[in-house]
Amino acid sequence: MSTRTYEPIEPQQVAFLGLGVMGHPMAGHLARAGHRVTVYNRTAAKAQAWAETYGGATAATPRQAAQGAAFVFACVGNDDDLRAVVQGPDGAFAGMAAGAVFVDHTTASAELARELHAAARAHGLHFVDAPVSGGQAGAVNGALTVMCGGDLEPFEAMKPVAMAFSRAVTRVGESGAGQLAKMVNQVAIAGLVQGLSEAIAFGLRAGLDMNLVLDVIGKGAAQSWQMDNRGKTMVEGRFDFGFAVDWMRKDLGLVLDEARRNGAKVPVTALVDQFYADVQQAGGRRWDTSSLITRLTPR
Repeated sequence: MSTRTYEPIEPQQVAFLGLGVMGHPMAGHLARAGHRVTVYNRTAAKAQAWAETYGGATAATPRQAAQGAAFVFACVGNDDDLRAVVQGPDGAFAGMAAGAVFVDHTTASAELARELHAAARAHGLHFVDAPVSGGQAGAVNGALTVMCGGDLEPFEAMKPVAMAFSRAVTRVGESGAGQLAKMVNQVAIAGLVQGLSEAIAFGLRAGLDMNLVLDVIGKGAAQSWQMDNRGKTMVEGRFDFGFAVDWMRKDLGLVLDEARRNGAKVPVTALVDQFYADVQQAGGRRWDTSSLITRLTPR
């Protein structure tokens, strides 16, 4: 966990649902910022371990975690996981008081965000779709970028709380817009990683010292976060960290579904998605997304 400092804010009663590689440190930052945090995780032992580290409370169901919380944050796996923690008699909506705000950090579909926004309104609640960028390192260091969709008033209420684990929290539009912005993010990353993979593979075939070359071109127009943070590990063939291929394929599936709905043309994204399928078939389901290079170089 980072030793970051937190902006002073009145402590809030909050819940956090989902304590995976992202949610665990995000909830930890909320606790360290002084908020009273109750956590829920499908595997109860993870929730207990979190509470032993940060001193918060645990709950057996999302409904119980959400009771009394002004803000309920969630970061789970996919659309089905999100529905499971939100809806039904044990879901968060059933436990939230009128006026409370549900903040969804899951990368999910824009369609589901709009559905849950409408359902929240019917319950007298608020829903903000708020997917994040920055990966596990960003979550650990409290430096995530959060792109939000939803109504202005609940967004403004949740923003100072979410700043506990973020460097930027921005409303980009109405309900669903946060998820659409995250899709834009993933489209850009997919193309960058494929381009970087081809560049490094080309340089290695040409007999260049690619670590040196990356240092040189990283000071020019080719520079990117991917080059700075993944270029040299790609040269070394190290992929046991970072954002997993399985999760990128899930995200790109959301992009392709949305593109079919809105008519956007994303041929490179569709191709890179199939390249990631090749990496999965080669046993790289949990490798970092920079493992795209393994299709082009011997391991």
